Amino acid sequence: MEPPGLAFAVWMFAFLSVPATGYPNGKVKEACSSMMPLHGHPPQPSPEHSMSVKETEFRPGDHIKVTLSGPVFEGFFIQARNAEDLAGPAVGSFMLADKKISQLLTCGHVKNSAVSHTSKSKKKQVVAYWIAPTDAPEHVQFLATVVEKYKIFWVKIPGPIISQPNAPPLTTPASIAPETLPTSQPVSHLTKSFNASGCGSTKFCIRNPSKCDPGAAYCFFLSFKLDNHSVLIEMSGPSEGYIAFALSHDQWMGDDDAYLCINEDHRININTAYLSGRNPPVLDSENALEALSWRVADGVVQCSFRRNLHVPAYKGRFNLDANYYIFMADGEASGLIHKHQQQPLITKGMYNVTGSPKDIGGSRSPLLIKVHASLMFVAWMTTVSIGVIVARFFKPVWPHSLFGKEIWFQVHRMLMLTTVLLTSIAFVLPFIYRGGWSEQAGFHPYLGCTVMVLAIVQPLMAGFRPPPHAPRRQVFNWVHWSTGTTARILAVVTMFLGMDLPALNLPDPWDTYTMIGFVAWHVGIDVLLEIHSYCLIRKVEVIDDDRIQILQSLTSAEAKGHTFKQTVLTIYICGNTAFLITFLAAINQL
Repeated sequence: MEPPGLAFAVWMFAFLSVPATGYPNGKVKEACSSMMPLHGHPPQPSPEHSMSVKETEFRPGDHIKVTLSGPVFEGFFIQARNAEDLAGPAVGSFMLADKKISQLLTCGHVKNSAVSHTSKSKKKQVVAYWIAPTDAPEHVQFLATVVEKYKIFWVKIPGPIISQPNAPPLTTPASIAPETLPTSQPVSHLTKSFNASGCGSTKFCIRNPSKCDPGAAYCFFLSFKLDNHSVLIEMSGPSEGYIAFALSHDQWMGDDDAYLCINEDHRININTAYLSGRNPPVLDSENALEALSWRVADGVVQCSFRRNLHVPAYKGRFNLDANYYIFMADGEASGLIHKHQQQPLITKGMYNVTGSPKDIGGSRSPLLIKVHASLMFVAWMTTVSIGVIVARFFKPVWPHSLFGKEIWFQVHRMLMLTTVLLTSIAFVLPFIYRGGWSEQAGFHPYLGCTVMVLAIVQPLMAGFRPPPHAPRRQVFNWVHWSTGTTARILAVVTMFLGMDLPALNLPDPWDTYTMIGFVAWHVGIDVLLEIHSYCLIRKVEVIDDDRIQILQSLTSAEAKGHTFKQTVLTIYICGNTAFLITFLAAINQL
């Protein structure tokens, strides 16, 4: 099992990119031996690019200028090999001429033995310098793989051969062994949308949203239908790029069997891939799929294929008669496979897709993240808000003692300690889920840590507050108020940022408007109670200049105001509860 750190998250988090082995950043060590981009397409037969060198001879330690040029291309991969053993390892090392467009890679045990691109920027020429090693073979040939775009590339383009002085002639012409190319399968076109007929009775279905029509433009659909010793798989969903599903032994990315339908220029390529750890996926050069069909209509990608229950000849393919968690994801594929933009759908349990037929849904938000959000909403939308209102306006309303302290203080302290407890529990959940710090969450975790620190500081500070009439009490009051207010403001900002993170992603813009409504509701109640207190004091001040009469009138006026404050508090609690239930219901639907 992979540690929590990227639920599938999460598995397709791995799908970062791809040229020359599918990576736009050129880090293509997986292609060191074959020099073959794993794009799921065969290479072009006739090279349009060439390499040149000025020297025909070399000695150990020499620097040989190598130039790759031709029509505009994006990716490249250059090596030098023994001309009499082109299937052998890379020979010698390289030095860069332009670090902006090229970088050094280590293939095998030879450092800097290959040169590749740094990005998919357009190029017409690349220059590098090959450094001859002391143990160089007598004849060396340069080879290059060039990627014009995702589906158009040339593999092991033969370059010039250079030889050491007095080396015997190369009697056997260098030849390049043919690569294992992707298996070409007959592909047909679907004529109509999939349907949910048989879901739960004759086939196993996953739908998101639950019970949605596979023909609808918003529906993600995946079905498995057992037919003797093979399984017919249908997958569809709205996407301008790819849709994919994976079978996994756990709910974290790693050791997953993935299947992708990639929309490239309105043509669907159906591929398999194995996900290893958190590394980008390696598309299989051969796959075990049959009866490939696809269709693109109204922004919905549809593909179907058949796979045998057991395919032991294909490494990385799981048996289809066992229990797995099932993931579904979608994202962009503008020539490259990009990381999905929304959280993948994950089934809530493990299922055998060839067992008892079911019609299920899934969740796009991990349980730990949903609990985290729910606890934070409870803490910072209800307990802390009510606690602040009680401390600010209810001292004269609840002045009587309870267990040695005024009632208002006991209520305030209980609510604030509950806030700290809920926040502390919620705080650790994302770290458990991610297995550490998340780099993809923006400012949200930084602000969350700040809120957590302030939430802990508040009760610690309260434990050392001076007596009511001590000279430092006024300073304490201001510091206590400032710290609490800062924590509340930052908590609201943090919740605004967290609602749109992929792991939660509440409906937008509904979530933003609802949170703005809550803030306006809280500020409105606060302002109403402030105005009420101000009017109460003003009413007393104009009664009379007689001190005794003022105090009597003040007491009378405050008594009349108690009912108003208690009514407002009741309405405020009901309003907060309504906002809270609304958010919790939305989280539960994810």
